[in-house]
Amino acid sequence: MKILFKNAKALAQGLMDNGLDIVGGMTENHLMTLDLRKTGKTGKDMANVLEVVGITANKNTVPNDPQSPFVTSGIRLGTPAVTTRGFKEEDMTEVAKIIAGAIYASDNEQGLKNLRERSMKLCQKHPLYA
Repeated sequence: MKILFKNAKALAQGLMDNGLDIVGGMTENHLMTLDLRKTGKTGKDMANVLEVVGITANKNTVPNDPQSPFVTSGIRLGTPAVTTRGFKEEDMTEVAKIIAGAIYASDNEQGLKNLRERSMKLCQKHPLYA
């Protein structure tokens, strides 16, 4: 369980280092909610964009969310699946960069393609069954 929390903290810190906000300022477990309000993006849209780059996330409300629960202003992220695959803290830093890149370049098709390649490279580094 210890590595799970280390990975979550590395992901949260990486996202904050890339200018994004975590609800509550950090995570105390393997889950976190990313507040997208200052980016002008919605949780629904960003969950779909992240799917394009190979990352699964769920739209999620944030405290005092101005969006409806069907759209949301946040996304929920977790680390159990990638930790099970063998991802380490340095991998989580790369995942944070990919997520931030997808959020900031969500309208750039070539940029999203490059981010997907980076995501797939991490998955190849840590295959499902080794």
